[in-house]
Amino acid sequence: MGHSRKFGIFLYVAGAMFVANAEGQDRGQGRSMVISRHGIVAAESPLAAQAGVRILESGGNAVDAAIAANAVMGVVAPMSNGIGGDLFAIVYDAKADKLYGLNASGWAPRKLTIEFLHKQGLKGMPERGVHTITVPGAVAGWQKLADRFGRKKLSEVLAPAIRAAEEGFPVTEMVGALWAAQLDLLRGDEGAAATYLVQDRAPKVGEVFRNPDLAWSLRQVASHGRDAFYKGEIARKVLEEMKKHGGTMTEEDLADYAVEWVDPISTTYRGWTVYELPPNGQGIAALEMLNILERFPLGEYGSNSVRALHTMIEAKKLAYADLQRYIGDPRFAKVPEAALLSKEHAAERAKRIDPERSNCDVAAGELPGGSDTIYLSVVDREGNMVSLIQSNYESFGSGLVAAGTGFALHDRGALFNLDAGSPNALAPRKRPLHTIIPAFMQKEQVRVAFGIMGGWNQSQAHVQFVANVVDFKMNLQAAMEAPRFTKITFGGCDVSMEGRIAANVRNALTAKGHKIDVRGPFSPVMGGGQAVLRDFATGVNFGASDPRKDGEAIGELPPD
Repeated sequence: MGHSRKFGIFLYVAGAMFVANAEGQDRGQGRSMVISRHGIVAAESPLAAQAGVRILESGGNAVDAAIAANAVMGVVAPMSNGIGGDLFAIVYDAKADKLYGLNASGWAPRKLTIEFLHKQGLKGMPERGVHTITVPGAVAGWQKLADRFGRKKLSEVLAPAIRAAEEGFPVTEMVGALWAAQLDLLRGDEGAAATYLVQDRAPKVGEVFRNPDLAWSLRQVASHGRDAFYKGEIARKVLEEMKKHGGTMTEEDLADYAVEWVDPISTTYRGWTVYELPPNGQGIAALEMLNILERFPLGEYGSNSVRALHTMIEAKKLAYADLQRYIGDPRFAKVPEAALLSKEHAAERAKRIDPERSNCDVAAGELPGGSDTIYLSVVDREGNMVSLIQSNYESFGSGLVAAGTGFALHDRGALFNLDAGSPNALAPRKRPLHTIIPAFMQKEQVRVAFGIMGGWNQSQAHVQFVANVVDFKMNLQAAMEAPRFTKITFGGCDVSMEGRIAANVRNALTAKGHKIDVRGPFSPVMGGGQAVLRDFATGVNFGASDPRKDGEAIGELPPD
């Protein structure tokens, strides 16, 4: 391919990156992309992004920077993520031109069974507490990433997070609001209150918060690697907390835990290839949505038009009905990936979309033969890329903190169900259906690592981002900022939309039967995302950060 041809493709796929009208105030986005020939880290906290950039500047690569940024996020946004939670990542190795997927989601304790919970008087999975705690996978995930791709020792990569925990950080706006909202939960556990409350209150915005116990835990990991968490002093403290609350987790549940490398799954969408990780995550729903939407000319409909939004909302319902019916841990049940991802299945599902009426009762299709989270993305100067997502599930997870550890234990097990016939039924050493998903997309010389957090919002938000880039020709930042909708529920006609979507559009959708909940202009209900783009034809990197969060994309300074 000639250079001029490559450059033309770059201009097209990046989406009008050079504004024709020099008057910046006339554009439809609030901030500019970060553009650099060197590395970029996009994270939900500037401190986390800066930590990743420092690692890049000191010779680390995208994986080193991603771990460093993730560790700092666990310090500065402790309700959303941390070493008590799970992790998924997609790594792009530029030299090999290959994608690698990492599933670092934890399994249920061996003694946590449907029968056990029934004997406890529970008819459904609890939402919080000790019986929602599955083995946290984040630290094992860091170790796997570092061992395979990293250039630096964990001790160096974790040093910024240790300093932030020890010296403290000023609480930011979004984090402060999330913290205050969980006051009652934190008061309900001695360890959580001692760790996260200041004189029986949540820290205020701008107040410096320190977490010396978390600094200790991170030091243990920095010195002893994953064994510190799953076999060492941290494990001992976690098991004491489990025993205190009548939990079932044992030494073997922690010590035997292993993460796995997986092959990303993909579909094509109008010339692009879009990648997600395979089940037990929900990413397959995003790919099915794209397959359905490919049957409709969204670009002709226009961004956030009545026809585009109606079609996307209806496609979401169809894909999520399949998700709920067919997806679980593939180690325990056959997941019909190929059927769900087939263009033929999408064509049949697309026929169910009535252009004039909203469907309030969507059933799963017939197949032939089957909450709180952070996301960050990194590209380094060589073009290696990481799409990483990490979570406690709900804010502060289970609400339990093992004394002296400084981190909340997640509640990811709450996503299991107690229906023995479901592919997502609770079982020993089984992983629950997961909401958190990293993503990646590519076309010819362009690669994009992206993700948008937010529970069941994620697949539908991924699709809206892809449509913004591909169908509506937006650049990376505009695609991330554009108004979004979300439908968190699986049934009914309810849907939430940001108030930036025009009133006449909302009224027309209401006339089709949609029951619209209007949110603020940049609502956190829509999740928050980050993205980095690499154009290999020019060697230029681009970064975008969602204004729905506190973070930013930060570029690496040129090396000396």
